[in-house]
Amino acid sequence: MSDIGDWFRSIPAITRYWFAATVAVPLVGKLGLISPAYLFLWPEAFLYRFQIWRPVTATFYFPVGPGTGFLYLVNLYFLYQYSTRLETGAFDGRPADYLFMLLFNWICIVITGLVMDMQLLMIPLIMSVLYVWAQLNRDMIVSFWFGTRFKACYLPWVILGFNYIIGGSYRWLPSRRGGVSGFGVPPASMRRAADQNGGGGRHNWGQGFRLGDQ
Repeated sequence: MSDIGDWFRSIPAITRYWFAATVAVPLVGKLGLISPAYLFLWPEAFLYRFQIWRPVTATFYFPVGPGTGFLYLVNLYFLYQYSTRLETGAFDGRPADYLFMLLFNWICIVITGLVMDMQLLMIPLIMSVLYVWAQLNRDMIVSFWFGTRFKACYLPWVILGFNYIIGGSYRWLPSRRGGVSGFGVPPASMRRAADQNGGGGRHNWGQGFRLGDQ
């Protein structure tokens, strides 16, 4: 455990907190401490019901399950690897500049998510950091799986295709009809449950019956 603690404390501060939140929020949803219905970015809930936490939780939440666990772990690795490289490389000694860049990217992604009904923002934000790193190191030769080597400027597109292959579809991209139902989460029913519970995450115990009624 001390080795894990030492490794975690060795991660640069901003990347460390981002990494921790990306582990903690999906775990909270997986354990059922908070219903995942309140962690997605739903424009109507954010804009008309003042559920202002949704852009934040959608940035860290990912519906981890048997079909998505590997995709989640791979992108968690990308977060750790390339955010650390940026924070200790191009932004070394300038944490405020790195935080500003992340905030700017996040605001752009949230606006895009609201316009295009993009309900999960974890992978887009990770991809934005990876893209920045690739552009700053565009002529560097990087290695990928099976010994493939290419310039870093092509890395975002390779990983985009990689996410497509292991994820089965662009499930984290906009999908007005299915939302994130590809993850086994039925958005329509979850939205109805959230509406019935008034946004509080309470369990629906049923309406009940009086004794003697059919």
